[in-house]
Amino acid sequence: MSEKFERLNDKHIAFIQNQHLYFVGTAGSEGRVNVSPKGMDSFRVISPSEVAWLNLTGSGNETAAHVSENPRMTVMFCSFDKQPLILRLYGEATAHHTKDERWNELYSLFPESPGARQIFELEIDLVQTSCGYAVPLYDLKSERPTLAKWAEKKGSEGVKEYWKEKNTVSLDGKETAILDNI
Repeated sequence: MSEKFERLNDKHIAFIQNQHLYFVGTAGSEGRVNVSPKGMDSFRVISPSEVAWLNLTGSGNETAAHVSENPRMTVMFCSFDKQPLILRLYGEATAHHTKDERWNELYSLFPESPGARQIFELEIDLVQTSCGYAVPLYDLKSERPTLAKWAEKKGSEGVKEYWKEKNTVSLDGKETAILDNI
């Protein structure tokens, strides 16, 4: 039921562009595995073998800590509508922070977002599709405006203070490198 591909094809890219939700999985060399849901307009296909996603401020910063130690990442999309499908992207990721050389180039691909924290660029080494027959049917009601409103209310300096308080280390005590980029 599953198929493997070396890179994204046009059908995969069209599927990705129609999704409103995706999941990112990472792990350090030891410690907890993190799976994080992502939404909003935060994912871009750069080429058939490269994607990027904008990481907005959240309660933790596990992905940044993991990728700095171990670049392996899996991104998963799944269809919640009539046509079932699960699409996984496997590869190695690089975290780009606001002070990094590629930040402006990559950030220009996304809508301006208060609280933008990192951009993760994933070099794909495997694309896998599977049936998704067990994934339930859901209807999208709307995007949540909560995160953007929170970041706008905090302002740029308030978000940076939040990063210092909540986003400098992972659950396992691993550094996230965010302090180097404030």
